[in-house]
Parts: sequence; C-alpha cells; structure tokens
Amino acid sequence: MPITRILIANRGEIALRIHRAAHEMGIETVAVHSTADSDAMHVRLADHAICIGPPPAKDSYLNIAAIISAAEISGADAIHPGYGFLSENAKFAEIVEAHGITWIGPKPEHIRAMGDKVEAKRTAGALGLPLVPGSDGAIRDPKEAAKIAEKIGYPVIIKAASGGGGKGMKVCASPDQLETLMAQAGTEAKANFGDDTVYLEKYLGDPRHIEFQVFGDGNGNAIHLGERDCSLQRRHQKILEEAPSPVLTPEERDRMGGIVAKAMADMGYRGAGTIEFLWENGEFYFIEMNTRLQVEHPVTEAITGVDLVREQIRIADGKPLSVQQHELEFKGHAIECRINAEDPWTFAPSPGRITAYHAAGGMNVRVDSGLYAGYSIPPFYDSMIAKLIVSGRTREGCIMRLKRALEEMVIDGIKTTIPLHKTLLDQPDILNGDYSIKWLEEWLDKRED
Repeated sequence: MPITRILIANRGEIALRIHRAAHEMGIETVAVHSTADSDAMHVRLADHAICIGPPPAKDSYLNIAAIISAAEISGADAIHPGYGFLSENAKFAEIVEAHGITWIGPKPEHIRAMGDKVEAKRTAGALGLPLVPGSDGAIRDPKEAAKIAEKIGYPVIIKAASGGGGKGMKVCASPDQLETLMAQAGTEAKANFGDDTVYLEKYLGDPRHIEFQVFGDGNGNAIHLGERDCSLQRRHQKILEEAPSPVLTPEERDRMGGIVAKAMADMGYRGAGTIEFLWENGEFYFIEMNTRLQVEHPVTEAITGVDLVREQIRIADGKPLSVQQHELEFKGHAIECRINAEDPWTFAPSPGRITAYHAAGGMNVRVDSGLYAGYSIPPFYDSMIAKLIVSGRTREGCIMRLKRALEEMVIDGIKTTIPLHKTLLDQPDILNGDYSIKWLEEWLDKRED
C-alpha cells in the first residue's frame, strides 16, 4: 500500500519542509507538537495535529511511546523524523517498523553502525573510504594511545565514540598531556552521551569540512548529488554552507563522488545520507556519516533540481531512485545562511515574540522558516529559526544576490545572526572562498581583541 499519511516527528522549519513536500505528493500530514509549539506554523498547516507532551524535548519530541501512540491514533502509515531529535535513533526506527509503520529513513542497522563513530570508521574503511590516520577503534590504555600518537605524529585529537557537537573532543599537542586529556574526554563523553568510549586521530592543521550527499534505494543502487562546503563553523556548529565547494575541481568531485556512491551501493544503503570529510592539501579524510537529511540540504536541491524530501518519501514507499547518476547535472552555485535567534556577536540565545517579519524574495531566493509576525519563539529548543538559501549562475553572482536578500530580510522583536552574515559577506577571504574550519573562530577572536 502506498503512503497516504505521514506523521512528522519534528518541529520548526524542517517539519514545515516535510509537510510541503508531502502535500505536493498528495499525502496527508500529522503534526505532533509540545505545548510550547501549539501555535507553530507546521501545526497550523498540517491535516491533523496531536499534542504529545510538555515543552522539554524528553517529554515530547524524544518521547517514543507518545509519538507511536499519536501515529496509531491518527492513522499515520509512515513517520518522517526530520533531523535532530530521534532521526538517528536506531531503536526508534525499529519500533516504528515493528508497529507496521513505514520508516522514512535508512535501515536501522545502518543507523546503528554509523551512529557509533568507532564502528562508523571501521565500516567506512571496509567500504574503501579514505580515513584519518589513528586508532583502529576504541582506546582505553594511555600507553597504547601514546604509541599510536607517536606513530601518526602530534598533535592528535581524542574523540568521543558516541555523540558530536564538539562534546568529548580534546586536542593534544604533546605526550605529557595525553593521559589527562583522554580522561577529560572520557568524562565529558560519559556526561553527555552516557558512553565514555574514546578514540584517537591525527589532528589536521587547517582543513575544510566537505560533505557528499548520497542516496540509495536499499537494493544496491546508489548515487551522489555532489558536495557541500560547510567549513564556516563556530564550536563545530555550521553557520553558512555552499555548493559546490570553491576548492574542488570537477575531476575531484567525480572521483570522490564515485567512491562514496559505490560505498553506499555496496552497503545496500536506503534513503538520504551525508558522508562528511575533512579535506586538506587535496586529500579527503572520512570523519562521520549522518544517516538522515541535513539542515543544509537545500543548497544541494538548488544546484541539482532534486527534491530530497520527496526522494526520501519515494524510496521509503519502495520506489526506485527518480534519477540516475548520468542524468544529474550540477548547475550554478548555492549558499545557505543559518539564521539563529541569537545575539550576532555573543551568540547568547534570544527567544521572544516576533513583532514584524518579512521573508526575502526575488529570483532564486528561498526562505525555509516557520516564522510569522506575532509568533513567540520558545526558549526550549535549538535557536535556528530560518534558513536563507540563494542560488545563481556563478559564485560571485550568488554572493551578490545573498547580500541583497539579507538586506531585505526583516525579523524584528528579537536579536538574530543576520548582522553576522552581512559582515561575513564583506570579508575578502569569504569572497575568495579561502577559508577553513578554523577561520570563523579565529576571525571572531580578532574582532574581540
């Protein structure tokens, strides 16, 4: 039976994005929401809405029993998890499928394998993806860690096997720091993820963050949809993303894209995924795979013309990939600005009531947001409130359009990061595409001096 009603197990702009794709396919939607999100745009627009708990995410958007109950009550025959929350929770995916509900996402075993970074690295290596030099897996003995560090050379980075967002990560510059930093990373990982397992990698000096969008049909067929450059980051959180990367040649893209597509085909991967690499001096190093849709997926849509959410739904419905690799064309350039409800310079959260709102418009300008005048941004969730995506025939033209769109965007009543984005687009390094994952934090530090 084809999918007829999708429960959207998420909130904010991604919930609205999924709703729009579903309705364009003639599929009904069910919005689940906390009491804090009763007035959210996706709740207003969905065909059905069910409150699943109070504001804390653990009592609502992370409450598996409440979400499954809502699906059964509403007659939903599929669940789309969006990103964040339960999107990479293998147990949730298994429970969904055990209840006879279609899971719009990868196979649970692939979510589980790629969710543990040690296992993900082992899997990636077996699939032929290039790895950062480091330990073969989890490491607990400081003496063993010292031997590996000596072999690959300092500095090294100690990473939590579970989780992300910069938690449980420590850079070690010399042997005398190693044991102490391993203990600190393990403690931090335990506190944040309930798992103190860590592993060791070579610390790259000044890399870029480049990721490839992949799609598989679950039956051994897979494609890549090019790369995104997500190097502008603060505390491991992406600020601006663009596609294609300013540093890759078409030959590099084809070569690396072919490698990741083959890896996903060999894996039997199903649905959307993103394989993330550090890139330095022409070499790629696998860091992790996200088994879900990414926040920055619209830049890929802009240069390929492929609706990635629609594709997710089609694949979950048992249909083949709608496009083959040889049919894909990469046209022009696209950039996405993440607009957060934050002070643009201190990054302090700024929830509150929107007194005026105007979305930027014009040719090749897209705004993904659930904002409207009078809406109150709750203080309980991630601070991202909008994504501004523009595209153009060239990178230079795209930047000029983005500058114009940022000038046109109005979000009053709270502080936002729009002034930061305007300032960034005046910096010569950004205009030249000459930046790494360290650039933004170093630039912000210089502003404070």
